[in-house]
Order: sequence, then structure tokens, then C-alpha cells
Amino acid sequence: MTEHPPRVVYDDECGFCTWCARFTARHGDVELVGFEELTPDQLARLPDDYERCTHLLTDDAVYSCGEAVERALAYDFPFLAPAFAVLRQVPGYEWLRERLYRWGANNRVLLGKIVRDDPPAKQ
Repeated sequence: MTEHPPRVVYDDECGFCTWCARFTARHGDVELVGFEELTPDQLARLPDDYERCTHLLTDDAVYSCGEAVERALAYDFPFLAPAFAVLRQVPGYEWLRERLYRWGANNRVLLGKIVRDDPPAKQ
């Protein structure tokens, strides 16, 4: 049994990021941790450039960027896990996953016009 539910670490100053994080929390047992709420222990587990993307912290692993989104979706929607397992075997999948994540991250202002929540760090 795990000690903690997975933690979604996200940019809590971004409306689109906040919506995405809350979507994850609505559909699964995850804790949300905004960048401004990170504890020293959590911060020590993240890469130096942690503010570049979202992360999923589990008791035994850290997933970042597109892989964090993939793992969070598989955790929230277990029926997706086998599909992601197969996709990870496809050459080029990880490259494409990360490029799609980066496109979303680079266009979060635009995406935030479609879906967003009030970011907690700005309240």
C-alpha cells in the first residue's frame, strides 16, 4: 500500500494549468500541490527546472511533463493504462507525447480561453 496518493505538482498561477490539475483531482484520488505550496522535501525530488512543466509525484517515482499527464490519466482512468503501455512500445511515441505536451504548455494562454479555473496563487 502506498503511503500517499500521487501528487500532481502544477503551476498554480496559470488558469489552464489549474483547470487541468483540478480535472485530475475530480476524477481520481490525487493531491494537488501548486508550485508555491511545495515543501522542501517535494522540491528536492523535482528536477532543477521543475517550473517548465507539471509533475506527478508517487512514493517511488517522479514523472514530468507529458509523462506526468499520461501517468495521471492512467491512474485516474485505469482502463487507459493498457493503451498507454502499448503506446510506450511504439517508436516515436514518447517524442510525440512530449512535443504535444510542450505545445500545450507553450499555448496555455490560448487554451485558457477555452478552459480555465481561477489559479489559487492569484487569489
